[in-house]
Amino acid sequence: MTAVERQAAVSVTPDRLPALRRRISAVLITTQILGGLGVATGIALAAVLAKEVSGTESLSGLAPTATVAGTAVLSMPLAALMTARGRRPGLVLAYLIGAVGAGVTVVAASVGSFPLLLCGMAAFGAASAANLQARFAAADLAEPERRARAISLVVWATTIGAVLGPNIAAPAGRSVTGLGIPTAAGPFLWASGIFLISAVVVALLLRPDPLLTARALAPAEEQSPAARSLRAGVTAVAASPRARLAVVTVAVAHTAMVSVMSMTPVDLAHHGAGIDLIGLVISGHIAGMYAFAPLMGRLSDRLGRLSGIGLAVGLLACAVFVAGTAGGSHGQTAVGLFILGLGWSAGLVSGSALLTDSVPQPARAAAQGLSDLVMNASAGIGGAVAGLVVAQASYAWLNFTAACLLVPLAGLALFTLRRRAKGLPMGD
Repeated sequence: MTAVERQAAVSVTPDRLPALRRRISAVLITTQILGGLGVATGIALAAVLAKEVSGTESLSGLAPTATVAGTAVLSMPLAALMTARGRRPGLVLAYLIGAVGAGVTVVAASVGSFPLLLCGMAAFGAASAANLQARFAAADLAEPERRARAISLVVWATTIGAVLGPNIAAPAGRSVTGLGIPTAAGPFLWASGIFLISAVVVALLLRPDPLLTARALAPAEEQSPAARSLRAGVTAVAASPRARLAVVTVAVAHTAMVSVMSMTPVDLAHHGAGIDLIGLVISGHIAGMYAFAPLMGRLSDRLGRLSGIGLAVGLLACAVFVAGTAGGSHGQTAVGLFILGLGWSAGLVSGSALLTDSVPQPARAAAQGLSDLVMNASAGIGGAVAGLVVAQASYAWLNFTAACLLVPLAGLALFTLRRRAKGLPMGD
């Protein structure tokens, strides 16, 4: 922490905290809209661009997979930077890496290099890592009883970018006509510019840094560098049953969602659905993921984190049952995907809030980075396995497999709840 940052953080008095919380939330919501717009604009045509560059449809799925892998790999280095220097440097660097990755993707498409394209897509994933970490930045200064709502507002802001992004992909593609850039690479050129704007907004407006301010307001015994190390974050998660439950919740919810969602368009097409109907189903799914996040946050704050996790398990179980038994019913599939989005939202918000609640303040950034690493690594594996399950069995079996993931999560949640009911130590 620089002397200027230390002074700014220490100068925050309790009476200034409400205004500071509102301003930080507004900045994070703005960057979340921009970041979500950039990610959605680029990712909308990622598989199409990969097919054009590689020349084969069988490799088209590697582009989004590379993005997920990049998000996972970069989660811990970004968490280490935030642990050492605060949220602002970490978010700025993540958006800058995303901008460079989008630019590399454009270059790769122009020269026809598939390996370079995958490298660009992996770096592009840094922007997704920034969007995910932003939800934790919103929780840094939030009151404990309103922490889930603070997280949920940032998640909700993604709705705007996620909805607008695919709709501007076409004009973004047309904008590069005559520049020697493939049409499918146009959205990545736009995404690069959007990420640069996001980095500038964070650098200029996210002051004072929420994480550094929270540390300055913490008790003196929590100020040691050892307490803020990556090892301390991992140790804190390992030592707390509630923190472990939080990490598992977010990972399972994200893996189940990505696995089922990624193969739904294939199943719909197999049953005669056109691209317009597929787009409508996915749009409904995205609405379920983001638009109702504030409701999930309010429920988690009022009813408790464990109740929010129980709601997530119930919604996800209902979703895979409805989608898995839909057969050729497009309407039933749409309902299942919408509920799947709601379950993901409940799991992400409640799990993220529980993790923040359950580890000491100095170790939170490292623990949160670990959570995002596990979440994205699990989803990457789940997405890859999903294709194999559908190819070798069916979409129904994929949903059954996703349901099986919920069993250990439900068991862990019940175990944690039973320990609390008996008044046993929770490890946090």
